Order: sequence, then C-alpha cells, then structure tokens
Amino acid sequence: MNEPPQISVVLPAYNEEANIGPCIDELLQCLIGEHELRTEVIVVNDNSHDNTEAEVLKVAKNWPGSIRLIRRNPPGGFGRALRTGLAYVTGDVVIVYMSDRSDHPEDAFAYYQKIQEGYDCVFGSRFIKGAEVNRYPRVKLVVNRIVNKVVQWMFWTDMNDLTNAFKAYRREVVQTCGPYKACHFNITLEMSLSALIGGYKITQIPIGWEGRTWGSTNLRMGEMGRRYLCTLLMLFFQRILMSDDVKSERFGKVTFGQEIPLVEDAVLTAKNE
Repeated sequence: MNEPPQISVVLPAYNEEANIGPCIDELLQCLIGEHELRTEVIVVNDNSHDNTEAEVLKVAKNWPGSIRLIRRNPPGGFGRALRTGLAYVTGDVVIVYMSDRSDHPEDAFAYYQKIQEGYDCVFGSRFIKGAEVNRYPRVKLVVNRIVNKVVQWMFWTDMNDLTNAFKAYRREVVQTCGPYKACHFNITLEMSLSALIGGYKITQIPIGWEGRTWGSTNLRMGEMGRRYLCTLLMLFFQRILMSDDVKSERFGKVTFGQEIPLVEDAVLTAKNE
C-alpha cells in the first residue's frame, strides 16, 4: 500500500478463531473490494489461547499489505488491546470494530461516508429507527438501556448507544482525546464521552448488530459495573469542572520552544553594580 490508508480498522481479538477470518474477509471485501477504499485492518491478539492468530495469518494471504497483526503480552483486557491498536493507526478515519462478527461491514462504510460529510465522529446506534438487532440477550439489553439512559441524562445528549464500541473517529480526535486509561470494555464509554466533552461534531446513525453464534463474550456485567461507574463519574466531573481545559486542548495549537544555538567559548557574565 503505497499511499496512506483512508481507513484504519482496529479489531481487538480474544479467542475468536471461528469468527476472526470471516470477520476480516467480509470487512475488506466491503471496504476494498466493493468501495475501493485504502484500508488497513489492525488485529490485536489479546493473549488468545486458541488459533486466532493462525486464522489471521491465513486470511492475510488474501489481502496482502492490508492486515497488520499485533501480539499483546499479559495482562489482557479489551481496553488494553484497543489502546495498543490505536497506537498503530495511520489512516485518516479510525473505526473500532468487533471481531465476533456482531457489526456489519456496510455500516463501517456508512461511517466513512459521514466523516467525509464533515463530521468528526460517527456513533452507531442499535436503538433508533432503521437499526436492526438480532439475538441480543434479554438481561444485557435491559441493563444496556438503563445505563445508556443514565448517561444521556448526565451528559445532556441524544446519543443513546454510547457504550457500544463500534464507532468512527477522525484520527486527530483519537490523538487529542487520548491517551485513554480504561483497561476493559469501559474504554468504549471513555472514548465516546471524551469526544462529546471535547465539543467535536458528532452524528448518530442506525446500525445493524448480530448476537454471537459461536464462542462466548468476554464481557462480565458484574465485574464491569464498577469500571463503568468509575469512568462515568470521572468524565462527568471533567465535563462539569474542566470542559474549558478539554476544549482548549482541541482548539489550541501545539507550540515548541526555540532552541538557542550554542556559541563555542562564549561565556555569559553578570556585572556587579
């Protein structure tokens, strides 16, 4: 790939040997095969115990130069894997995508189109008109709707699926809002809310979502409750108390000091009056 990619897709993967190959193949067939977009897929193998890595290497032969595989060392965690992948992106548009085939490739293309219309971020929602959701576990659905409604109230936003990882950001948004700290799935909330607090131009579009047909999710609601709460409260108080500083990071220009050339044998002295 001689020119820089237009899209960088980050896929954290943990024990996804049956999903990861078809996931990458379907995604690249859509973005490269159908829409001819320069795309890099960055797969972060998050300490998998199965053949996830072998499957990535196998599918990479079909898409030379478009797939990068990163092997993470312990400790694991979705947030850690995602943070690692974000450090390697080179495309103008960054898309966080799930390796379990829950997301739809055409929605990733729709994200890219919206970014080209002038938006800084595109947040997909599974719960607005036009969305399609299949096999969503009932208990998780109820918890999801409660949590997202609380987030809406706290941040005065109409975005109603902020905990969903599948979103698109301009690369400069990721760079300015980071570095992110969350180590697990709460990074999805950290990224979303950081962009909201930063005052970026964000739009929400309906997306499709498919429940798993193979494997099991690594999300444990009991364990994640305290992590989501910590992230939510941290960013809430940041919005209330420090939003001016956050926005100044976005609109301010980074400047550097000027190096003073050394003059050989020059000595500065002060006069004693």
